[in-house]
Amino acid sequence: MPARKHLRGVGAKEQRQYEHIKASAEKSGRYGKRAAEVAARTVLKQHKQKGHRKGQ
Repeated sequence: MPARKHLRGVGAKEQRQYEHIKASAEKSGRYGKRAAEVAARTVLKQHKQKGHRKGQ
């Protein structure tokens, strides 16, 4: 089983969101090889908008 990439500075919920967004983008073929990058940017953007700081 391949190891999952853990996003630094996010909690378990955001990590699950990242995995879901990434899988959805890969399945639909959106973003091509950039699916992981887009998923990470989306989750980190939402994390920041909620007022969380890195590591919380």
